[in-house]
Amino acid sequence: MRKLFLYSLLFCIASGFAQQRELKKADRLFEDLAYVEAAKAYEKYLKEESAPGTQTIMNVADAYYYTGNNGSALRWYTKLYTVLDDNMDDTHFNRYIQTLRATEDYKKADELLKKRLEQKGNQAMIDRFISQRKYLDSINGQPSNYTVSNLSSNSDKADFGTAFYGSQIVFSSSRDTTKVGGKTYSWNEQPYLELYVADRNAEDGSLFNIQKFLPKEQTQYHNATISFMPDLKTVYYSANIVKPNDKLITDDEGTGNFEIIKGTIEGEKLSATEKLPFDDKKYSVGHPAVSADGKWLFFVSDMPGGYGDADIYVAQIFDDGKLGEPKNLGDKINTSGREMFPFINDSILYFSSDGHYGLGGLDVFESKMTGRAEFEAPKNLGNQVNSNVDDFAFIIDKDKKYGYFSSSRKGGMGDDDIYYFTRQEPVCIQTVSGIVTNAKYKVPINQADIKVYDEFGDEIASAKTKEDGTYSVEVPCGSKIKVEASKLNHTKAEKELETDKTPNHETKDVNFELNNYEDLVKKEDDVEKVDINPIYFDYDKWDITPQAAEELDKVVYIMKNFPAIIIKIESHTDSRGKDSYNMTLSENRAQSTYKYITQHGIDPSRIESVKGYGESQLRNKCSNGVKCSEEEHAINRRSDFIIVKK
Repeated sequence: MRKLFLYSLLFCIASGFAQQRELKKADRLFEDLAYVEAAKAYEKYLKEESAPGTQTIMNVADAYYYTGNNGSALRWYTKLYTVLDDNMDDTHFNRYIQTLRATEDYKKADELLKKRLEQKGNQAMIDRFISQRKYLDSINGQPSNYTVSNLSSNSDKADFGTAFYGSQIVFSSSRDTTKVGGKTYSWNEQPYLELYVADRNAEDGSLFNIQKFLPKEQTQYHNATISFMPDLKTVYYSANIVKPNDKLITDDEGTGNFEIIKGTIEGEKLSATEKLPFDDKKYSVGHPAVSADGKWLFFVSDMPGGYGDADIYVAQIFDDGKLGEPKNLGDKINTSGREMFPFINDSILYFSSDGHYGLGGLDVFESKMTGRAEFEAPKNLGNQVNSNVDDFAFIIDKDKKYGYFSSSRKGGMGDDDIYYFTRQEPVCIQTVSGIVTNAKYKVPINQADIKVYDEFGDEIASAKTKEDGTYSVEVPCGSKIKVEASKLNHTKAEKELETDKTPNHETKDVNFELNNYEDLVKKEDDVEKVDINPIYFDYDKWDITPQAAEELDKVVYIMKNFPAIIIKIESHTDSRGKDSYNMTLSENRAQSTYKYITQHGIDPSRIESVKGYGESQLRNKCSNGVKCSEEEHAINRRSDFIIVKK
């Protein structure tokens, strides 16, 4: 029994030593940036370890994150969050959020992010989260301006980072696996990146005749992300920092950082090469992007004093080619995450970020320059350009019609692929809004029809009013339109507008009042009549007075709004005067009203009859010889517009 206990103890000690050796191996691989092998070593260790340390969990999660294995990274970031909860640092919390988005668990990602922002109490960050999420939801609910296609020229390795070079394209790739004794990058176990140049098919954006770009000038390590001055002679590109003998230089922690090299292209050679004044082996400087006018150099760096893992900077390029002091673009652009791959077109900065609100991984954003190195809040380009994983290195031609970007999205041909896109100008839309009410009672009208017509009379938009009578309808910018409100058994109303060219502008208070048919008629003697006030004529006259015209306009109004109505016109006098005279006077007055109505757009066929009755149809006792007041005689003087069909 004692021997058995001793053997068991020795086995446990041996197993413990073996476990520690496996952990040290994994840590060493991780420190050497050999993340693929490090992840395997950590998994082997963790299979036997029930209570791993926080740093170990963090390392295995990071190893998977760095190599794009988001599913496995999420598994370990979830465990890390379970251990640390609110004490998880910003960098790893952001990576946790990105892996949730990469696996399309947007609900949980948003819940955790909102909780984090509430705890921090930074209102500016909360406002940015709300604004960017609302904007992204909005554009993702609309047709995209971009049509995207994968290029058949992509390899099964990494292809990314395009740059315009006249009519050609220069890009980075690790496709060359034919070099004898060629080095591989332990980070992802792929060959080191080299620069390639290709001809471009203008019709479909495809790349062909692919060759190495200035092959004798590239180092045996990474050569990537290039940008050209307007003359296409002066070039800036990223490369690992190496010694004159092409040996890698590392920082104090053994990391091979990047620098930007400037040079002049002369045939197949690069002359007058020089490092930039802010290159330093202690940190990386890369992803150069020269503005179209050649006056500004944007780049990325993790130099001290930044906001996050990698920030975007800008330096002025003077006429003599020298560079000014680099300036960080500030917290409107840079976050605690990664801002990378800048590209400037006119006054628009395009860049990729995993710190601004997006769909997952690096998303492409745009921001308009408002002043000297000052920018508006970035806007996400939406779900054609962006996916749930890394989307980056976006470039677009000067007319903003086509371009390229890179992505590790599902369905690609390799690690990172180059995608071609065409872009349509976004449709400029405005909103017209208002309320529709009953003209008589001023109450809202529900379910009224709102229709919008262009200047050719074609219907271009429609809507219905809500229960409170309000409506909102989208209309095109910069156009002449007519907005019409109507409802069954109601009149119509319309207004003409001219919209400007301001996107998303709202024209408010385009209000309408409609009359219900029942509010425009009255019933007398079992017949329907147009409800108007008495029409007064001058003594012994039948000319239409201004007062009469106002009342007759009501008849015209109802007949225009209800085109099925047919009426008959009847005119009556009081009993004063001779019977024959009154008959003639009433006939003349009836004809006068008929003439007014038809002259104002009513087809004569819609008036069944026109007749004057004189004093033959009195409405009270005031016949010949009966003494009556003026008010009593007025009751008999009337013009009736009787509805015989509707």
